[in-house]
Order: sequence, then structure tokens, then C-alpha cells
Amino acid sequence: MEKLFSYGTLQLPEVQRSLFGRLLNGQVDQLPGYAIKELKINDRAVIQKSGTEIHPILVPSGKSEDVVSGMVFELTMDELKRADEYEVDDYERVLSRMISGVKAWIYGSSVAFP
Repeated sequence: MEKLFSYGTLQLPEVQRSLFGRLLNGQVDQLPGYAIKELKINDRAVIQKSGTEIHPILVPSGKSEDVVSGMVFELTMDELKRADEYEVDDYERVLSRMISGVKAWIYGSSVAFP
């Protein structure tokens, strides 16, 4: 199983059912060194699934005291590929370490936003 950290719309039950056909199992965790900014989404399919055109995006802050709370979900490699398709091109998937020590994939930006 793969681990994926969600801090936004992938936590929504309707998004999980739409993408994966089920609700995901997960644990509360936190990601250090990142902040959340807002990103306007133009992809109509993503907006329809999430119900909003404004999505959060992780950006590196460079500050260890910055922490983002969310959920670490377990999913199959096929489900991770479906999550990749859901996330628009503004997001990158990278492996990161949570405060708990768990390694999980995150979707975010590799550069800080203003």
C-alpha cells in the first residue's frame, strides 16, 4: 500500500467516492516545513468533483515551525495513479516525512508562492 498525505479536497468523502469508489482509511498527521496557499483551478472535472474552484496547495516555507495538519491515507498504486490524474498540473507529487516519521506522498508546489 502507498501512503498519501491529504490536507485538502482528497479528504472529502464525495471526492474519495468519486475517485476511488470507496472511503479511504487514514490517520491524522502533520507535515513540517510547509504552508498552505490558495490555487485557482480551471479544470471543470476537478471543480465538479470537489465543488470548488479554489483548492489549497502546499508550498515549502523553509521554516520548521510551519506545520500543515491533514490525514495520511493508505491506497493502492492504482488509486495513487487516479489521485495523480485528479490533481492538476500545478501540483507535483513528492515523497516527504511527516512529524510522526511516516513517509507519505504529498501534492504541492516545489516553489514558494508570494
